[in-house]
Amino acid sequence: MRKLRAVLIEDETMFRQLILLTLGKVKDLQIIGEFGMGKPGLEFCLREKPDLLVVDLMLPDINGMEIAREVRRALPDLKILVITAHPSERLPADLMVLGVNGYVDKTEPIEYVLSAVETVRGGGMFFASRVRAKGGAGAALAAPRPKLEVPLTEREQEIARLVAAGQMSKEIAAKLNLSVRTVEKHRANIMEKIGVREVASLTRWCIQAGLVDT
Repeated sequence: MRKLRAVLIEDETMFRQLILLTLGKVKDLQIIGEFGMGKPGLEFCLREKPDLLVVDLMLPDINGMEIAREVRRALPDLKILVITAHPSERLPADLMVLGVNGYVDKTEPIEYVLSAVETVRGGGMFFASRVRAKGGAGAALAAPRPKLEVPLTEREQEIARLVAAGQMSKEIAAKLNLSVRTVEKHRANIMEKIGVREVASLTRWCIQAGLVDT
């Protein structure tokens, strides 16, 4: 496995050092940049094209949401993990729309960062916070789940789950013993049926429809 090149943007010095120590425990992960301000961190990411960005939501000069939006537009394959001390019920859904792969509440054990990195590295999603979702209990924060009609066939639901998990068409084709062309056709049909254009929106829809969990 090649090294995962990571960038950390966190303005609180002590917490930044704690995350750096934690990320140092991740096998084959290399920190190529650490920043206390958002704009230089964003410029570094756009220039160096890392594999993983760990970014605080609240920074002195620029919001972490804006950083996520900019890097996702320029670097579609970049894994983005948001950390914040200000979680909210709407935050997971808002981050998913931006294409963020995961987020961790700073009040959670620091080990959650390790779990989050390993999960998003493997193509999954990791969303955890102590904020309770409306109508639910427990520590995990999930996006609100209004009941949605699922207009997809069983095969399309299966492929939608795999796409939402971050798998590429080639990987899905191998797993389901289908041709890549067939998988691509299914993906196009899924997008058309549920009225979305990108994977982030598909993932959000799958969560709201109860096809996948955060």
